[in-house]
Amino acid sequence: QVQLVESGGGLVQAGGSLRLSCAASGRIFSGNAMGWFRQAPGKQRESVASIRSSGVPNYADSVKGRFTISRDNAKNTVYLQMNSLKPEDRAVYYCAAYRDSWPSVPMYWGQGTQVTVSS
Repeated sequence: QVQLVESGGGLVQAGGSLRLSCAASGRIFSGNAMGWFRQAPGKQRESVASIRSSGVPNYADSVKGRFTISRDNAKNTVYLQMNSLKPEDRAVYYCAAYRDSWPSVPMYWGQGTQVTVSS
């Protein structure tokens, strides 16, 4: 059984930083791409960043230069370092494990962690 558990969300002022973590358990991680998505109130869930099993990252234009995704295969954990946070970054952030080694189809989801950015 695959389980993804996010942590690290919270309330931060605009311009501040947060680091999200996602710990994976079960028969998944090192061979799978991982990603972070977010969903703001009244909006669709959107991809924020992904990282291939090889470690190659990809980012949404809205977070390029501010967010960094990384993975530690020894710890089965993926991280999202978020700097220069803006009020529009407020959302529930979800960790996802993709079916393949590249960001193809999200197959498993975490429960989500709330990020709130005050102006």
